[in-house]
Amino acid sequence: MATTITAPDEAPPDPGSPPRRKRRRTPALPYLLLIPAIVLELAVHVIPMLTGIWMSLKELTQFHIRDWSGAPFIGLDNYKVALDFNSATGKELLHSFWVTALCTILVVGLSYGLGLAAAVLLQRPFRGRALLRTLFLTPYALPVYAGVIIWSFLLQRDTGALNHILVDQLHVVDDRPFWLIGGNSFWSLVIVMVWRHWPFAFLCLMAGLQGIPQDLYEAAYMDGAGFWRRLRAVTLPMLGPVNQVLLLVLFLWTFNDFNTPYVLFGKAAPDQADLISIHIYESSFVTWNFGLGSAMSVALLLFLSVVSGIYLFLTRKARADA
Repeated sequence: MATTITAPDEAPPDPGSPPRRKRRRTPALPYLLLIPAIVLELAVHVIPMLTGIWMSLKELTQFHIRDWSGAPFIGLDNYKVALDFNSATGKELLHSFWVTALCTILVVGLSYGLGLAAAVLLQRPFRGRALLRTLFLTPYALPVYAGVIIWSFLLQRDTGALNHILVDQLHVVDDRPFWLIGGNSFWSLVIVMVWRHWPFAFLCLMAGLQGIPQDLYEAAYMDGAGFWRRLRAVTLPMLGPVNQVLLLVLFLWTFNDFNTPYVLFGKAAPDQADLISIHIYESSFVTWNFGLGSAMSVALLLFLSVVSGIYLFLTRKARADA
């Protein structure tokens, strides 16, 4: 009895041809899980930012605040007023910018230096290291308003603990100095901001030091490299990725910091400590010129975006060249 063999519907694949890849269907679950984050990002950042840009193009003053959506459209006039450095408004904004820039340089430099010193000090195990880590991180864990209010009490002229120690206990100065007004207000602000930010630098740098192989330090030690040589040749280059992010975050936090000067000085900061965040607040909520304040905010946003982009480009290029 003869058997019939039916030919298959499809010819067998050619052994020399590349194998066919099956198309995988992309699951929709990851995108569905992103929807709450996208909605929250739109509600918290994107929509307020677009609203601020729209407000900066309006003559939104105290005369139109009741019907703020119907304020007259004036285009870029608010930007012209804010950035006209020959006018009183422009000079005040430029003064606040330079005060903020100097404060940012000092705070970022001191915070990074203290954080690096503490991280290197606590790198090797010793008795009491866990206690020191906890104490160093206390300013970062403490709520901002609670910490700054404590500093405001310490810096009071008549009842503050700082003047009590300097005048009554140590007799360093004869008269009680003012710390929250006048020229000392700038240095008081720098001290408080460094106290707030350096634990974050310490935490990031301590985590970065954990990823450096000990073999590099041992090899450098065998080659006769001392502590400072090992710090320059091993520690800092290996901390490059951490430093890139850390310095940028510290710069943005300090330049945009509003809570610290507002709680420390109140609604009107001294002229020597007039940060740009407080200046924008005064232009918006004290003089009721929300259009001008929005224009200053948008200009600040553009400045920080440009500086951040240039910084990331230069640091990535330097790392690539290295």
